[in-house]
Amino acid sequence: MTGAGGTSETYDLAIDPTRSTLDTAVRVAKLAEAARFDALFTADLLRFDAQGAIGSQEPLVFVSALSQVTSRIGLIATVSSTFHHPFNLARLFGTLDHVSNGRAAWNLVTSSIGEENFGAGELPGPEERYARAAETLDVVNALWDSWEPGALTVGADGKAVLQRDRVHPIHHSGRYFTVTGPLNIPPLPQRRPVQIQAGQSEAGTALGARYAEIVFTSLPTLDHALDFTRKIRGQAQRLGRADGLPLIFSSFHATYGATEEEARRLVREKRESIDFERGRAQLADMLGGGVDLSELPLDATLPESLLPDVTSVNRRRGRVDIFTGYARQGYTLRELIIAAQDTGHWAAAGTPEQLADAVEERFRAGVLDVISLGGLADPRQHDFLVNGLLHELRRRKIVAADYTGTTLRENLGLELPARDAAPVRV
Repeated sequence: MTGAGGTSETYDLAIDPTRSTLDTAVRVAKLAEAARFDALFTADLLRFDAQGAIGSQEPLVFVSALSQVTSRIGLIATVSSTFHHPFNLARLFGTLDHVSNGRAAWNLVTSSIGEENFGAGELPGPEERYARAAETLDVVNALWDSWEPGALTVGADGKAVLQRDRVHPIHHSGRYFTVTGPLNIPPLPQRRPVQIQAGQSEAGTALGARYAEIVFTSLPTLDHALDFTRKIRGQAQRLGRADGLPLIFSSFHATYGATEEEARRLVREKRESIDFERGRAQLADMLGGGVDLSELPLDATLPESLLPDVTSVNRRRGRVDIFTGYARQGYTLRELIIAAQDTGHWAAAGTPEQLADAVEERFRAGVLDVISLGGLADPRQHDFLVNGLLHELRRRKIVAADYTGTTLRENLGLELPARDAAPVRV
């Protein structure tokens, strides 16, 4: 666990469509807390058919429900800055921090889909989306800081006492928002929920370097991880941020085997089950959506003429960069479709000990601080994950054996961020 000499682990919630979604999530949340996972991670997609038959639950409502059946595990909700107002975001995440007693985290995304559901017009380009995200964070952080320490105390009669001169408007007037403030809910248990940012395009990296405490990234190889970590932490240091920030958060797609041979067999069976015709469309999406792969033979390489200019793509530039890079290395269409099954994320197969080796390699290289793992709801996966991989990582002192604090910020080893410049006093 970060702050205790190791990596922090989160659990990516998966929903069983044959049962109540909340019942399943509660079961998984309790399993994750019993296994001492640091947090539950909820993704979000804003379009019908984007996430299977049961769709995509609203993350903040979902984790708020889970806060009432857990007591220690953190709650990460993915919410777009493109389609939400910062005053609402400050209140929503502030309330989540209150009802969970300091376990809230915001995974900020700028969205690559869903614009048809939020008004007319095309999705804004990445530069504009990230400019809006930066202003959103400025406003949200100012609102969370609009109550000074000691603004709310408990009087001798046990009632709340408000020191009004310690609560200040923020008087923000910017390109996208005008917000007077102050925030109309009390100071938060964490003062600010943990801030996570997803995105690794040039604009996304710049935003993460300036604001994020944790960056969630697609880093399929160690070389990708090394390059990205050097880049974003170099930018963060030039902005005056502390060494080691932001923390690097990677999703780990693990295939477990009792033996190496079993793991290889499972990988082979997964590949044999791939629908390569559907895979063409999936790969086209990884390449930005404007590529026609319908006539290309599976064992041919992609001609340069089919590869998009990353700067011309409006969505998921990080994914486009990964898969155009693979194509230029000489991957065939078949190999690219196989790689696309993990959508650019880190994947490995082996025994729990071999998978622990893969995690340790990145941890020792300084490019892994938080890892997302799945499989708790499946009995076989649960055994390999909890009694295999996590047991081995804890034996190696890479993951802590228990919670070290009562808030998510404490369990992740994150200091309270410095307060922004003092607000205008009136």
